[in-house]
Amino acid sequence: MLIPPAYAQSAAGAAPSGGVAGLIQFAMPFVLVLVAFYFIMYLPQQRRQKAFRDTLANLKKNDQVITSGGIVGKVTRVEEQYVELEIAANTRVRVVKSTLTEVLGNPAAKPAND
Repeated sequence: MLIPPAYAQSAAGAAPSGGVAGLIQFAMPFVLVLVAFYFIMYLPQQRRQKAFRDTLANLKKNDQVITSGGIVGKVTRVEEQYVELEIAANTRVRVVKSTLTEVLGNPAAKPAND
């Protein structure tokens, strides 16, 4: 035929691509992605969760909170697993402490519509 076959030749000093060296070369990008994922996403999320657990542990009377259902209320009593919230004048509800999603703290000024 018109085109002679070409044969691949390795350089004289090149390491073989198989074996342990090939496996390390193949797996290294995956390992680097996992390490980057840990430092960029997992570690900061753990820090936020720990900070929120500490905030829930330090919850006290008159703190304003938001529940997972979107109810905003003022803490009137704190128990080990439950929190009593005042959501309107003389209207109190008892919620599970783990359903709180945000602690707004103690409001400094009264709202305009009270």
